[in-house]
Amino acid sequence: DWLFTTPLLLLDIGLLAGASQRDIGALVGLDAFMIVTGLAATLMKITVARYAFWTISTIAMVFLLYYLVAVFGDAVSDADEDTQSTFNALRNIILVTWAIYPVAWLVGTEGLALTGLYGETLLFMVLDLVAKVGFG
Repeated sequence: DWLFTTPLLLLDIGLLAGASQRDIGALVGLDAFMIVTGLAATLMKITVARYAFWTISTIAMVFLLYYLVAVFGDAVSDADEDTQSTFNALRNIILVTWAIYPVAWLVGTEGLALTGLYGETLLFMVLDLVAKVGFG
């Protein structure tokens, strides 16, 4: 579902910011790359490959979050105060919650297995609720 929901969140915040179609498309493309490489990390059987794809996905996420702050932040700078305030609140929800996802993967059963399946599932459920429902 992340290939469907997260591009919609980015499209929504991009339109709110007044970002160009090119910038929104670039961010959505980077998002898809991040998700697919994260999925590859989960599906790999070789430990080194798992962590390599996790690293690639996490680096993509860092670029995505930077792009969201820098490019979309610049696009919204000409908007009225209410729009800027709404953008900042939504952007911060994305920044905080999305930054926790790779950590959750790392401590979960797919990574270092520091938490059990139930704890990992609960963590991802809460993250999804805050990141998606909270954003909405």
